[in-house]
Amino acid sequence: MPNVLEAHMANVERTLVAQSEIQSVAGHSLHKGTPREIFIREFLQNHLPANLAIGTGEIIDSESIPGAPRNQFDIVVYRSSFPKLHLGGGIDAFLIESVVATIEVKSTLTQAELESAAKAAYACKSLKPNISRSIQTGFVAPAVLNYVVAYDGPAQMQTVAGWIPAIYRTLSIASAALPTDEGARLGTPSPAIDGIFVLRKGGVYFDNTPIGLATPEMRQQNPNAMWFVIDSSEGALLLLFLFLQTAVSNLDSAFLNPIPYVANARFQSVSFV
Repeated sequence: MPNVLEAHMANVERTLVAQSEIQSVAGHSLHKGTPREIFIREFLQNHLPANLAIGTGEIIDSESIPGAPRNQFDIVVYRSSFPKLHLGGGIDAFLIESVVATIEVKSTLTQAELESAAKAAYACKSLKPNISRSIQTGFVAPAVLNYVVAYDGPAQMQTVAGWIPAIYRTLSIASAALPTDEGARLGTPSPAIDGIFVLRKGGVYFDNTPIGLATPEMRQQNPNAMWFVIDSSEGALLLLFLFLQTAVSNLDSAFLNPIPYVANARFQSVSFV
């Protein structure tokens, strides 16, 4: 019999899918996709810790150039103690140092949609954080986590897993084998996507998380495997919640080092008084 957390997440997952049917009669993709993004955003706002905030927009680092093309992420999960740049219209620019995870929301997951998400995730992973730390205890994700959540998709999640190598080849994303050592595995970031979850169908995730479902025996039998595949009518939302919660269940005294952001700042006149 499921416990309260499992039962609650299963109920919410079913509710999200049921709510998404309201938009199925819309004739424009934007009118279908936007409310579905809002449903996921509300779920996160209602379930994640208070030190995290949910936003929409682009992500920058100290080397980002004004006006240069950047991806807009459907959902950005960020630490509320860090600054952000408000761009207007509900859109913000988030400093890479503040970002815990991004989530791209898809009405129906296709290979083309996953390729677009992987390209954005790879660009995000390429940004350079400038962080100062004094204390670090517990698991700290080696990079920003990049997830995809879809309301519908292929019948089997193995199909989704099969898309990943082809997409990475197309985008020239290198993906080396994960180390067998547990510590090294946890410290190895995914080169792009960290997890793909299709509600009421299952998920595929990069096997570098401390709370994954793979056992040491399974890894020994599949030493070159990097992705874990789950086909299940329940549990996709639970896994997403657990992965996000694990990413912030630590003592991480991380502080923004602002110096690189203002290294090129110039003032017309300076003096002592």
